[in-house]
Amino acid sequence: MPPSSSQLHSGATCNRPNQLSVGVSVVIPVFNSAVILPKLVARLGEVLEATEEPYELILVNDSSPCHCWEIIKEIVSQHPWVRGICMMRNYGQHNALLCGIRTAIYDKLLTMDDDLQHRPEQIPVLLATLKDGNDVVYGIPENEENGLFRVIANRITKLALCSVIGIKIAKDVSAFRALRTQLRDAFVEYQTPFVSIDGLLAWATTRFASRVVSFDKRHAGVSNYTFRKLVRHAFDMMTGFSTFPLQVASVMGFVLAIFGVGVLFYILGRYFLSGSSIPGFPFLASIIALFSGTQLFALGVIGEYLVRIHFRSMKQPAYVIREMIHQPPDSKDRISSMPDYSE
Repeated sequence: MPPSSSQLHSGATCNRPNQLSVGVSVVIPVFNSAVILPKLVARLGEVLEATEEPYELILVNDSSPCHCWEIIKEIVSQHPWVRGICMMRNYGQHNALLCGIRTAIYDKLLTMDDDLQHRPEQIPVLLATLKDGNDVVYGIPENEENGLFRVIANRITKLALCSVIGIKIAKDVSAFRALRTQLRDAFVEYQTPFVSIDGLLAWATTRFASRVVSFDKRHAGVSNYTFRKLVRHAFDMMTGFSTFPLQVASVMGFVLAIFGVGVLFYILGRYFLSGSSIPGFPFLASIIALFSGTQLFALGVIGEYLVRIHFRSMKQPAYVIREMIHQPPDSKDRISSMPDYSE
């Protein structure tokens, strides 16, 4: 039986069903979107009904400061195919997605934003591409309209993804995804606050694809992803899911070592051939600044990896669940057999 609504869970103890039923699960992290949710659920209901498969919607409230949880409770009471999860605190979009992915019960899964920029009507397009032998399908817009800083941050993020999942698909990564739920088996033991869903999916498969789909403008509010948060997420991906920064530091060290040898030969050659030496302070200051900067960069990269080892050694969970709600199993529900999340 499902747990009582007051029962606590963590990312380390949330059990999954052993077998997946045929159907579609949709996972949406919710943050400051109380006004949009009713319309989003209504449109999703129409689209998912047309798939002629069992379906469910998992709304993960990432400790939103507005009254999102009250709205989710009302939606769950009206729609038996909707489940609600409330996090103990704000963990971040990818952590909330990880929670929802781990609790899904159907074999096909979609993730999308809560602002209706991702059109529910495009879900059949992604599902059709998924059936063509792909494991992950991204829905990408024809033209992305963002400010200068957002464009720069997106490019940094995709550069980070190149080091994790490869250059070809990194440029097409989007929060609008369709994937096979069984991919989560690759990261069932993953427990750290540094989460990147795309990095985790790259652990499970190389069968990525993308489709151009129609996007809408955000219906209300503004994006919660600032330039700083996007850059931070990009660096988390590089240091958490690849050794690319360490390789860069190693290459820089090697190049500068060669440069140092070259400078030494230049100084000795000039001294023996012309009897003069390099003018002192400017040259010395430049060399010291160059080598010191490189050393600090390498130490910073190593420090980032040590931080992640530190947090993993403490076994800090990716998320903790405060409350889970759904309609009772005896209701007229498309979720015919809810998994048992109790210990």
